[in-house]
Amino acid sequence: VQLQASGGGLVQAGGSLRLSCAASGRTTSNCVMSWFRQAPGKAREFVAGISWRGGSTAYADSVKGRFTISRDNAKNTVYLQMDSLKPEDTAVYLCAADRAIVVVTPWSEYDYWGQGTLVTVSS
Repeated sequence: VQLQASGGGLVQAGGSLRLSCAASGRTTSNCVMSWFRQAPGKAREFVAGISWRGGSTAYADSVKGRFTISRDNAKNTVYLQMDSLKPEDTAVYLCAADRAIVVVTPWSEYDYWGQGTLVTVSS
């Protein structure tokens, strides 16, 4: 499975961005799909995840109520809508796939990774 993340960019605080992660090579429709982020000098952290049917989602407390994860299995794509962005959301955002049923947060549990897309939020 190859994952290609896109949609990052520079945005002012309070603005919005929508990230996309397109999968190829194999279907990810039976995988949990999640977004992680890593800021300079900081550890990789879980942001949001969605079960393979989309019926179950999970969010980090820091983004709950501001970010929304969704997926379109027909397009093999997962999205992350980010609203009310804050400077502390600045990071490289990576999408990942896990051949599992439930969303888990440790990044070491994930089987496939995309290359990441940079999100910069200015104050």
